[in-house]
Amino acid sequence: MQQAPERDGQLPPSLRFLRALVFILTLTTIGGVITVVAVIVTRMPAALKAPPSLPAELALPEGARPAAFTQAADWLAVVTDDSRILIFNRDGSFRQELHVSPPTGN
Repeated sequence: MQQAPERDGQLPPSLRFLRALVFILTLTTIGGVITVVAVIVTRMPAALKAPPSLPAELALPEGARPAAFTQAADWLAVVTDDSRILIFNRDGSFRQELHVSPPTGN
């Protein structure tokens, strides 16, 4: 394979331009990898933090069947299949009941 002709020890302009592009791409790639690693390392402790504990059981009213569950920092909510939202404290004690009215027709 023939080497590119050199004039006075310099590369042709097109190869100098290509070499500069490869150098810039290499720097950009290194910077991107460092950024991704830094973001993962700084976010990892928050992701590994233990979730809040749940009570062993919640006492639902007679006949209520859970349809959905959600939680916040200081309360738990159970949506029942009879259109009620039951709010409990983190220790499992009952806090509040909300009735959800069915949608009205247009």
